[in-house]
Amino acid sequence: MSTLDRAGVKIHYEIHGSGPTILLSHGYSSTCRMWDGQIAALKDRYKVVVWDMRGHGESDYPKDQALYSEGLTVGDMRALLDMVGADKAIVGGLSLGGYMSLAFHASHPGRVRALMLFDTGPGFKKDEARDKWNETANKRADDFDARGLAALNSSDEVKLTQHRDAKGLAGAARGMLAQRNDRVIRSLETVAVPTLVLVGANDTGFLAATDYMAAKIKGAIKVVVPDAGHAANLHQPARFNQAVEAFLAKLPAV
Repeated sequence: MSTLDRAGVKIHYEIHGSGPTILLSHGYSSTCRMWDGQIAALKDRYKVVVWDMRGHGESDYPKDQALYSEGLTVGDMRALLDMVGADKAIVGGLSLGGYMSLAFHASHPGRVRALMLFDTGPGFKKDEARDKWNETANKRADDFDARGLAALNSSDEVKLTQHRDAKGLAGAARGMLAQRNDRVIRSLETVAVPTLVLVGANDTGFLAATDYMAAKIKGAIKVVVPDAGHAANLHQPARFNQAVEAFLAKLPAV
């Protein structure tokens, strides 16, 4: 098992294939296993890097709440690219992983060759909306504290996962799923790299966010996958992979 040591917190990662680097980040309470279908489709032409966020899967589950944050997650992503020797990468993710991909671009735009944003949103400009989101995130954390791993939901991306300790998921909800400011949503208009914005047609909670991102990011390509929900890559893998590969094929050569 490959791990990256981040000041004593071990981050699990996998590298598949060779070629231009793609870094894929999973959704909250999922793991890198949600990307197995994309690994199989892309590894012959790309170096696909997948990983488990702090508090998830085979990565460490720090007890200190301060070790879960957006900033540390972005730092983990940067360290992964450093480790594989990628000055620039195609950076993508689903749900929380998509938000963190935008956060990574906001902090390190020079490291991003292209963005792929799947079933995700850019956060909130209004404090009231952000507070409502954070209230839900904190309730999820409280539920994990109270019921342990029995609090995991039964969504398709979560069914693929194995976690060792619900305390990590609680910490990640409070520190990574919850949002502190509007930095990410206000960064959309600064995105100058090719961007794919993809959403499942039945992912009603993220349709408006998808429209917003596609409108704010200059030149963004928007794809709606029919008959797919929040885990579009699992619900319609062939259509999802087709959209991703079509987007990647149009990227300028490196």
